Amino acid sequence: MKHRSDLWSRRAFNRWAVAAPLVLSPGVIARGAGLVRAGPNSRIGVGLIGCGKRLFEMLGPITTHPSLQVVAVCDVDTTRREHAAALVNKASGNTDCRSFVRDTDLLAMPGVDAVVIATPDHWHLNQVLSAALARKDIYCEKPLTLTLLEGKMMIEACRRAGVVFQTGSQQRTEYGHRFVEACDYVRSGRLGRLLTVHVGVPGPSVPCDLPEEPLEPGLDWDRWLGPAPWRPYHSTLSPRGIHAHYPKWREYREYSGGGMTDFGAHNFDIAQWGMNTDHTGPVRVVPPKNEQAVTGAKLVYADGVEVIHGGPFGTTFTGTSGIISVFRDSIASIPEKILKEPLGNADKRLPRAKSHLEDWVACMKSRSRCICDVEVGARSIACAHLCNLAYWHRRPLDWDPAAWEFPGDEQANSWRDYERRAGYGVG
Repeated sequence: MKHRSDLWSRRAFNRWAVAAPLVLSPGVIARGAGLVRAGPNSRIGVGLIGCGKRLFEMLGPITTHPSLQVVAVCDVDTTRREHAAALVNKASGNTDCRSFVRDTDLLAMPGVDAVVIATPDHWHLNQVLSAALARKDIYCEKPLTLTLLEGKMMIEACRRAGVVFQTGSQQRTEYGHRFVEACDYVRSGRLGRLLTVHVGVPGPSVPCDLPEEPLEPGLDWDRWLGPAPWRPYHSTLSPRGIHAHYPKWREYREYSGGGMTDFGAHNFDIAQWGMNTDHTGPVRVVPPKNEQAVTGAKLVYADGVEVIHGGPFGTTFTGTSGIISVFRDSIASIPEKILKEPLGNADKRLPRAKSHLEDWVACMKSRSRCICDVEVGARSIACAHLCNLAYWHRRPLDWDPAAWEFPGDEQANSWRDYERRAGYGVG
């Protein structure tokens, strides 16, 4: 049986946003349009949703952070859920971490002020909207969305709710600040007029064709699928037990956009940051001439700059005066002197946060926007989605980044989202 609490209505949200009283967790007070922690020494109660490899990688920094206290975990798999709760209890020295199968039950728990969402991509929209409705601050792993329209819906919901949102795209804050340095030089005009940006990431996902396997004991498979179409269980999608690898659900269109969105969430994000287009996007999408190719799609911006899928892994900016290429372990320029000449006081300087988690915590306390706010995450991943559509449908598309639509193109607009399974709708 499907539960009404899982269903989301935009009309219902609009009514709530105008009329509903603000319900606050302990330790939180209201001020203006947002939420403010009661004091600098207060600990923020955190619920963890989705207990897979990525969450376990984040668990140490979260459980040891002096401003955070994990109070609950949620997962559809009993083994992973209980393992996460045990790790939290061990780290805290307590035995009171609650565990839930349903994220909506976790959100209703007193003492949860914020959530970390690390579920597969196809669940992000439902959980972000539910968390926004409950007025919880949100850290959601990338890729932020499965579809284009999901980005628009997330932005609207989080803005109305006034929640602090961090997208897990850590290249903006970590890796020795190489990405910040590259974007500083580009935005300061050290490459002259920007011409192209090459984004090196893998290609699109494919339809799921996995055969049926015996269902894993202790797994709520219906809820793992959630809004995605029904299909039989396969361990590739939800591996049995505690696993040390990233599951391959990322390869399938029903759950993710493939390597294009997985790494594109990072590398298109740096392209957007360097171009200073965090609040907009391309205006045209052009597939490669070779109809078999899965590289070469172009995103054309209003100023004529082309972002091209392909090239060295990472992000490569090319201008009239040179090139800067950056990835996690390297940054280089042609000519070399570009990066050897220090930036001056008049040059652009982007923020250098200690870490992505620290930035989120600081913004929860100040009620300011994070370095990878919901709109930043949504617009960066929209670039990857647009490239995927170019490969899947093989025709040029005009895109209106302000309206989040393909102007006058009914067919293309139908590709912006999909029909969610009964009981897991959001419209």
